[in-house]
Amino acid sequence: MNIIIIFAVVIIALFVLLFITKRKFGLLGLALAAGSILSGLWVEKAGYILGMLNAPSNMYVIAFVSASIVIAPAILMIFHDGKYKTTVGRLVGSSLFTLLALAFLVEPIGRVLIPQGFGAVVYDWVASNNSAIIATCLILAIVDLWLPKHNHSHEKHHNS
Repeated sequence: MNIIIIFAVVIIALFVLLFITKRKFGLLGLALAAGSILSGLWVEKAGYILGMLNAPSNMYVIAFVSASIVIAPAILMIFHDGKYKTTVGRLVGSSLFTLLALAFLVEPIGRVLIPQGFGAVVYDWVASNNSAIIATCLILAIVDLWLPKHNHSHEKHHNS
């Protein structure tokens, strides 16, 4: 399967999920970072466990496990953080989350798929700018956490 199709599916699915749920980027971006760290720590052990269970431990399974570990903390946290009130906020937050997820997933996906054609151009760009994308998005995630939450308390005014 072409890597550009995989990237497109991931991009569309994550963007739509975050846009529909209106969730803020900050906590979810940091959850992606946690997932990436956990993936790095656990993916080798997952291969050993699959081998002990006589399960297929080929590169596709390992890449799927690695990608799943990266995404899992963000999915678990998706209903925890605040919501964006504006469409622009939703668009920006969803875009940043998707870009950060793609930056974290470029390595597991690239491990099993050989980029070709336009997919190679996209893959090479994301892979070569990976550190800058991750650093920028994580800084923006922290900033997003510090942005004020607009909790509009509906106080009842009583007429005396």
